[in-house]
Amino acid sequence: MNIFVTTSHGADFFGEDRHLVKSLTSLADYARGCLPADEREPLVQLLAAQQAVEVGTEQAIPAAEAEAFAGQFRRIARHHFLRSTRLRQAAAFLADSAGRAAADGQPWTWRTEAA
Repeated sequence: MNIFVTTSHGADFFGEDRHLVKSLTSLADYARGCLPADEREPLVQLLAAQQAVEVGTEQAIPAAEAEAFAGQFRRIARHHFLRSTRLRQAAAFLADSAGRAAADGQPWTWRTEAA
């Protein structure tokens, strides 16, 4: 059974994106290597915590935080250290959806699902 996180403000027809929890925890490791130490911890905690979140849980990230996360995800997606195309694409999608939520002034929601 795969565990996914579905984020709001995504690129699909329903305005959502789905990401494997395994990919998100891998991105947490890359965030540690790609972002400065003084600003990476909130993002690392968000990504790493997805392993422990129960299926069916939803969390809302305020627009101001989503804006900060969008910039961090963009930097990760563009960083030469990240060689995986799949993870680079996941970081770019997360950056875009976080940016859309922030631009709309709405919370960026994350929902955990099993498939």
